[in-house]
Amino acid sequence: MARGTVVQKIIDRHYVSGDKIAGAPVAVRIDQTLTQDATGTMAYLELEAMRVDRVRTELSISYVDHNMMQNGPENRNDHLYLQSVAAAKGVYFSPPGNGICHQVHLERFGAPGKTLLGSDSHTPTGGGIGMMAIGAGGLDVALAMAGRPFTLPYPKVIGVRLSGRLRPWCAAKDVVLKMLEILTTRGNVGSIVEYFGPGVATLSVPQRATITNMGAELGVTTSLFPSDDRTRQFLEAQGRGAAFTPLTADPDAEYDRVIEIDLDAIVPLAACPSSPDQIKTIEELRGTPVGQVLIGSCTNSSFRDLALVATVLKGRTVSPDLTLAIAPGSRQVLEMLAGNGMLADLIAAGARILETGCGPCIGQGQSPADDTVSVRTFNRNFAGRTGTKGDRAYLVSPETAVAAALTGCFTDPRSLGIDYPEIPEVEQFPVNDNLIIPPVAHFDGEIIRKRTIGEPPLNQPLPEDLDGVTVIKVGDKITTDHIMPAGVHLKLRSNIPAYSKVVFECFNEPGRPTFAERAAAVRDAGRHGVIVGRDSYGQGSSREHAAICPMYLGIKAVIALAIERIHRANLVNFGIVPLLFSDPADYDRVAEGDTIRIEKLRTQLQPGKPVAAVLVKADGREFPLTLKHTLSARDLEIILAGGMLNC
Repeated sequence: MARGTVVQKIIDRHYVSGDKIAGAPVAVRIDQTLTQDATGTMAYLELEAMRVDRVRTELSISYVDHNMMQNGPENRNDHLYLQSVAAAKGVYFSPPGNGICHQVHLERFGAPGKTLLGSDSHTPTGGGIGMMAIGAGGLDVALAMAGRPFTLPYPKVIGVRLSGRLRPWCAAKDVVLKMLEILTTRGNVGSIVEYFGPGVATLSVPQRATITNMGAELGVTTSLFPSDDRTRQFLEAQGRGAAFTPLTADPDAEYDRVIEIDLDAIVPLAACPSSPDQIKTIEELRGTPVGQVLIGSCTNSSFRDLALVATVLKGRTVSPDLTLAIAPGSRQVLEMLAGNGMLADLIAAGARILETGCGPCIGQGQSPADDTVSVRTFNRNFAGRTGTKGDRAYLVSPETAVAAALTGCFTDPRSLGIDYPEIPEVEQFPVNDNLIIPPVAHFDGEIIRKRTIGEPPLNQPLPEDLDGVTVIKVGDKITTDHIMPAGVHLKLRSNIPAYSKVVFECFNEPGRPTFAERAAAVRDAGRHGVIVGRDSYGQGSSREHAAICPMYLGIKAVIALAIERIHRANLVNFGIVPLLFSDPADYDRVAEGDTIRIEKLRTQLQPGKPVAAVLVKADGREFPLTLKHTLSARDLEIILAGGMLNC
């Protein structure tokens, strides 16, 4: 067990129950929650289903930042529901136009030493301010709002010792890309990354937040920095100095693993298509033509990032061979850019200014042309996430992005021949919370439910015997984007029957039934659907629809070599059994359409015990399978009941 770390101190202060042994379940009290509109509607429907009159956290906030495009009534219907249910349940409401949840939360609500649970996988952004901020499925967040503790595996703590100082044109984004090169996107479940060392003091809170934000791509539970003088300065500049509390690791803190990173040695990097851990130096990519540059997202849309871009672009013009679009992370950032003339500089250089929201990061507009390189300061570049099939999306820092915008190709920003803009710390941010609607003491209105707002579906208790049909077999690193596409389909999230029709849409083939049709046919025949995956199944976002919609279609089990943390928890919450192959060769043996039979499944499911199954091939041959799981007694109770809403 890692001792004397910031992680241990926060867990100790919020400890409720469980064994403090790495991997064992431990329950912690949650201080704050956040939701965003793409996941929040279902989370609040689930909270209503629990018959909770008012949230029981210190602070809960509902943000609208994902489904901003209003092509049809669905998204605005969700916004009206979210605003009214927030008023009814004692929740702050941040409307469309106020900014991205993680950026706004860092600015206006985050506090060192607090626990934050958010229905978005990039909630760890709050780790930049010294919070233990964790992404989770909407149902887990609803339970936290209801006053229930959150259970996580007691973590191993990966200590990252930073030394030195970033050189000009080398960025915090390059630090986290270096981390992805070291740790990759898989194999880190059950760990938390904690940064320490003399290099920490050289990084501002926005830089730290960039690193913790994209730490989500590592597959760890969260990432965090200590709370120090830089933290205090940021909070005081936001008019929230009273929220500051110092929080650092002990000098003799013990970590389960230590990684050394010399900031002086960091160079401009890029994550290449189509995974955040496919890292190359910009020098290796030099000269590659670029057709689109997008700057923003919850990773790189702070005032510091956009002020740097505006300073570089002032008096210059973007390359005619590409388009440049910029999305400020919050209304505060946009107001600052407008007030000091930087917004005019961006517009004069040829930048297109987008809404203060997630936008193209989740496929909401700005899809690139076919066969075009898109350079983005975002956090994910999964295949097709841009909205263009066969896309070529690269993830870079704002420094590298603006260099590409000027030259029309990948260019090491250090070779631009431009003096590096030193953006000073902001001494006083302009604070205007007039759009943030605080909770009312007594709600006497009505919760608005338009026709597109559905209800969270309920599952049936787990059957005694599993008569499973392998509806689909997929490979490594299947993301929640593969399972539940975003983009144009995102507006369907309040309508489970409609959204379920596009499960695994990317694997559908012309001329044959879709995954949804095959799964529904298995369900309607009285049998049980099974999904078979390989390594790192379910990586990516926190979207619980990747469990809800398969559950609606009759999926009862997911069997893989490894299942990522948030998705595994979502499967449990909705009564789908997450099982693991004991022998990787068994994965190779299974084919789509094969039967996987597990007799007395309810009886076999015991903590730490294997599960005996039989694989029946299409020709009638049978093979024994030994499956395993990491389910706790509480997990099993939920699964046997058919999901948390049945408990």
